[in-house]
Amino acid sequence: MGPPERSEAERLTAALTQELRRGSERVTVVLCPPFPWLPLVGAESRMTSRWRLGAQDAFWEERGAFTGEVSLPMLRSLAVQYVIVGHSERRALGDTNEIVGRKLRAVLSSGMTAVLCVGELHREGDWHVAFREQVAEALGVIEAADAGKLIVTYEPVWAIGGSIPDTPDDVLSAVLFIRKLLRERFGERAASSVPILYGGSIEGGTVAPFANQEGIDGVLVGHASLNAGDFADIVRAIGDA
Repeated sequence: MGPPERSEAERLTAALTQELRRGSERVTVVLCPPFPWLPLVGAESRMTSRWRLGAQDAFWEERGAFTGEVSLPMLRSLAVQYVIVGHSERRALGDTNEIVGRKLRAVLSSGMTAVLCVGELHREGDWHVAFREQVAEALGVIEAADAGKLIVTYEPVWAIGGSIPDTPDDVLSAVLFIRKLLRERFGERAASSVPILYGGSIEGGTVAPFANQEGIDGVLVGHASLNAGDFADIVRAIGDA
């Protein structure tokens, strides 16, 4: 979820500002803090221009009786440009493929960039069948014209925090599979414009092989983003790739 106290969020934001002074010029950095800290991080973003602002989730309806939800107009008023959709932790809390599709369509319709997360629970048996279904169902709700506002993140749930990490070669095979599905849905030209990221357990000491793997366009960072030094190491590794 991120820093639980505002004072911690302020310290982390200040530390990120310092750490990202060097080595982030060639990298598009997007910070997606919890909802309460969006104004704080957004204000620093406008002052430094070192990163862009994103949200961890959003609701698909713009208005109505939906207590506890955060709408896209609310996020737009805070200068949010990116929204994560379908993160594995949201799916674990009940976001079905249908819900993810609604959110994805709403984000793209709002003019923001959607960061769509997809990935299999287990790498065994017919894992690719369920994976294809998940990706195809999400892509089925959008048109080729929306591809320019889409980022896809491959997030193998089984490798996150597990004892058996994913490998760059395995990630590349999944990325190429996603790229194939994008071509089938949008055609070659539109599909080639969609960045594909890796969203496994990435840290400063493990990112280089993935950053250097052709076909992987970047990473979605989780726990390591709560340490400014570790996060900056990841950013610099991406920039040096």
